[in-house]
Amino acid sequence: MGVNHATATAVPLPTGQSGAPQADPSTATGQPPRRLRADAARNQQRIIAAARELFAEHGLEITLDDVADKAGVGVGTVYRRFANKQELISEVFDQNVSEFAQAVDTALHHPDPWQGLLDLFEYACQHMATNRGLAEVLLEMRDSMERFACMRDRVRPGMNQVVRRAKDAGVLRPEIEPGDFFAMVNMVDAVAGFARSVNPDVWRRYMALVLNGVRGDSVPRLPLDIPPLSEDEVDRAKTSIWECRKR
Repeated sequence: MGVNHATATAVPLPTGQSGAPQADPSTATGQPPRRLRADAARNQQRIIAAARELFAEHGLEITLDDVADKAGVGVGTVYRRFANKQELISEVFDQNVSEFAQAVDTALHHPDPWQGLLDLFEYACQHMATNRGLAEVLLEMRDSMERFACMRDRVRPGMNQVVRRAKDAGVLRPEIEPGDFFAMVNMVDAVAGFARSVNPDVWRRYMALVLNGVRGDSVPRLPLDIPPLSEDEVDRAKTSIWECRKR
């Protein structure tokens, strides 16, 4: 899905007093502009890191100017690497999918099938709960269905094995299927989205509740260390959501 932006884009050559372009010394000698390429690669890394942080905190409404300010580069540098915000969103999303695939592989090779599944579920829930941009890409964009299908297809083989291994070990209820995993993550994310403005960590309570509902009989229940939302928090969360919808 991602676009390869590793190759540096050409920039206008400096002009002399006569207005005629002056030759770049590196190209005049036949040597590639190695320093420019290294600088471009570093700038790209800074741009992507800034975008990831901003998308996670503020969602997809940020601008490329915001990214440039955060990365400490000019907005022209951002546009040389990414023609528009959609390209940058795709690059960040591709990285998120690759990292999720790695988390699935880590869970598959964990010596404890239940702990591996638990770690993977927490990883997925945390990224959905704390990464507004990722949640919006998967749920609110025009191509959300295609992007979700891309992620699901990438991790499906590993997820099938993680779930099968847990069931074979008796630590997961036998009727649970891999497709339940994504539904359960969305259940926890719904709580996170509702309570984000008043209690951003309460989703962990409901993550534990969900896992307690699918564990095998031999697996101890997870403690509910985080208290539920208070009536005041529920009221404030509803008010916050209502105000956002009126904008």
